[in-house]
Amino acid sequence: MSFEMIKGNRVGEKPSVENLGVEVAKKVNRFHQSFPVYEETPLRELDNLAKKLGVKSILIKDESYRFGLNAFKVLGGSYAIGNYIANQLKMDIDELPYSKMISEEIRDQMGDITFISATDGNHGRGVAWTVNELKQSSVIYMPKGSSAERLDNIRAAGAKAEITDLNYDDAVRLADKHGKENNWVLVQDTSWPGYEDIPGYIMQGYTTMAYEAYKQMKDVKPTHVFLQAGVGSFASAVTGFFTSVYKDCKPIITIIEPNEAACIFKTIKANDNKLHPVTTDMNTIMAGLACGEPITIGIDILRSYGDNFISCPDYVAANGMRVLSSPIETDSRIIAGESGAAGFGAFYEIMSNEKISYAKEELKLNEDSVILFFNTEGATAQKSYDDIVWNGAYSRQ
Repeated sequence: MSFEMIKGNRVGEKPSVENLGVEVAKKVNRFHQSFPVYEETPLRELDNLAKKLGVKSILIKDESYRFGLNAFKVLGGSYAIGNYIANQLKMDIDELPYSKMISEEIRDQMGDITFISATDGNHGRGVAWTVNELKQSSVIYMPKGSSAERLDNIRAAGAKAEITDLNYDDAVRLADKHGKENNWVLVQDTSWPGYEDIPGYIMQGYTTMAYEAYKQMKDVKPTHVFLQAGVGSFASAVTGFFTSVYKDCKPIITIIEPNEAACIFKTIKANDNKLHPVTTDMNTIMAGLACGEPITIGIDILRSYGDNFISCPDYVAANGMRVLSSPIETDSRIIAGESGAAGFGAFYEIMSNEKISYAKEELKLNEDSVILFFNTEGATAQKSYDDIVWNGAYSRQ
């Protein structure tokens, strides 16, 4: 497996991203602010590391603090579930803050609901947590290879959960099938023709963290944003937000995927306006990115506004985890899981590996660069984290 980078290649008409812009993000953020556990997650500035690597500023939005769930995914699941309930009751989401959404009044109006999803862990935990707050039921299917710790966390949040013998995409199909058979509500963070409303709300839900970062940066404008991708819902949401905010002066946006599950990279590289799924086993430590089929409602955003696409080996994320866990002098320590560190890991590889020095030049990374990253998860599988950070597992050969 190797590090490979290609340029975006979309020409012609581009999709609107105003449904992911500031005004929508403000509305989403109002909903999340109504949760008693809501706090802005920190934006860390690693000045000493930036100096060491020869750039102006390294900014990391640390989602390991989100709602006490160690990952950002609850932002999408909670907003989608809130909108599902609001739509059923013919209400606007602004009329359904947390306190009302979990009330007996709403529970009585809605009756019993079971929500179902497929996930490697973080999305399912967020869905289970939200549904448990509603005193409803959830069923979560996990793909083969999922960690027992993540399964336990989902069950602890109130869901009926199991690890299947299927890959992620087939687990999604199973959840969809069982949802239809049992009249359950599918809350999935990917889309396909005929299933787009809930994934659209999930993408909008993710704009809360982009909006928070935008406010926290104040007058600072990032020159670069690195975003990791599985199906691409997070990456397309954040790409859409910053494209809407900065218009033609948007940052250089780079999308990162693991070699074994680079469905977006593969789709962009083919450049034929079709989707190109990964159908082989997706054995990567970046479990949250082990997805074989791009999100249909987000891929055009990435085609149109993504500037660079990277497919990388597992050691890139592992090195990112190790660097972030070992701060220089007064820099903050950041606990980043395998998927959470992928974006930063790709940047670190570019800045530290002379064999791919061409990438540094192509991305225009220099002493004036202000780079924004999102640590989308903490140590959600502690044994794996310890093996990588303490024992040096998945080192560059």
